Amino acid sequence: MVVERDIRVAGERTLRAYDSGGDGSAVFWHHGTPHTGAILAPQLAGAVERGLRLVTYARPGYGGSTPVPGRDVASAADDAAAVADAFGVGRFAVIGASGGAPHALACAALLPDRVSAAATFAGLAPYAEEGFWFEGMTDDGALRAAIEGRDARLRYAQSAQFDPAVFTDADWAALNGPWAALGEDAGRASETGVVGQVDDDLAYVSPWGFDPADIAVPVLVVHGDKDRMVPVRHSERLMTVLPDATRWPRPGDGHVSVMTAYGDALDWLISR
Repeated sequence: MVVERDIRVAGERTLRAYDSGGDGSAVFWHHGTPHTGAILAPQLAGAVERGLRLVTYARPGYGGSTPVPGRDVASAADDAAAVADAFGVGRFAVIGASGGAPHALACAALLPDRVSAAATFAGLAPYAEEGFWFEGMTDDGALRAAIEGRDARLRYAQSAQFDPAVFTDADWAALNGPWAALGEDAGRASETGVVGQVDDDLAYVSPWGFDPADIAVPVLVVHGDKDRMVPVRHSERLMTVLPDATRWPRPGDGHVSVMTAYGDALDWLISR
């Protein structure tokens, strides 16, 4: 049974966190943008099948967690450590998808005594002013607005419309099939406001607060070559700086369909 818990952390903040329980090895999931932080059915099924304990939490501004304007990606490490402490979890692996990927890397970089390995799906590379960062993004309006600052990003949110072209046919098949819960959860997160999304986007285009080159644990980088939301060049760039990384190219996969490799990624984490 999944336990939902509000955890008090430094600064009198609350983090809403979830724990699948059990005595298996722990894997910490970092959600994308936007999501509620809840444990979703396909995530839980993959973990239970392998005897793993799955822990997640809502980043500040999402799903009951107190907003923290100006937070950086690195702040996820302290938050994850606080959640792990509250649930009595010592050492754990991390996994993050899309916007969760940089936050998983933050834990790998800044919690080397606790994180055993990391896996990322369709993740961003640190922001760079050169053209590669936006090249191939079907809809880059939110991130470009974030570069101009918080007010600009909030104004953008007032009129932003979802562009279905960001997803490939394979993505839509996944969203209408085994990963339907992912799209449903993103919808729930969007209905409760934009603060979490805005603060995420500002963090992505600002200094992350750590250097991926400092990550000493093994990292698995999974990315579809048809991804229109976070183009595959982001993972290619990460591979040039991560000291101990394995790349799984996923021919034909987009931003969501790449999650069909989730179970295999859990197996990879277990082996580490």
